[in-house]
Amino acid sequence: MQKPLNFEELTPDEMLNASRDFRKKISRRRSVRHFSDRAVDREIIENAIKSAGSAPSGANKQPWHFAVAENPDIKKNIRKAAEAEERDFYHGRAPQSWLDDLKVFETDENKPFLETAPYLVAVFLQRNSIDADGGKHKNYYMPESVGIATGMLITALHLSGLATLTHTPSPMKFLNEIFDRPSNEKPFMLIVTGYPTKNVTVPDIERKPFQEISTFF
Repeated sequence: MQKPLNFEELTPDEMLNASRDFRKKISRRRSVRHFSDRAVDREIIENAIKSAGSAPSGANKQPWHFAVAENPDIKKNIRKAAEAEERDFYHGRAPQSWLDDLKVFETDENKPFLETAPYLVAVFLQRNSIDADGGKHKNYYMPESVGIATGMLITALHLSGLATLTHTPSPMKFLNEIFDRPSNEKPFMLIVTGYPTKNVTVPDIERKPFQEISTFF
């Protein structure tokens, strides 16, 4: 069954202006590690997740689940588990070259933002779908699909006026336990979001030039 496409065509000038405006806004997005505990309307988070849920996916299987922590006790448990993994990473698992690359970001195993930020959004990748009768169904292109949805989530949060941080302690199986998610789901990423603290600073880094990241034929 088909239905008409809900497509809004813009004039060439409108298209150019829209592309410039989006680039200007998204270029201000930076990962931050210092969050305020200032409250955020839950509907903003809900709308961002709904936007992420509109992402394209292999065979429209939509192989994702978004688990949101706003309860202080849940966030405390996440921080405790994440910092345990990070201690192992910074003091044994990570090769020196990786630690050297991280120096500019001044990061370590301490992750207070996991408790301070008002919301933590855990993105889960569903290896397969399970129907109401418990039957398993194959999903397709899961990493690609969930990666697109995660990017759309980060973009939606940014354009809504919030700061974000992508956090990926490894391994992240503790998120399954904390959020009581089934074994067919794999933690993909933890998105920290809220307002940044006042006068927060970020590393002075450069983006690769356009000529290096693109080729036209």
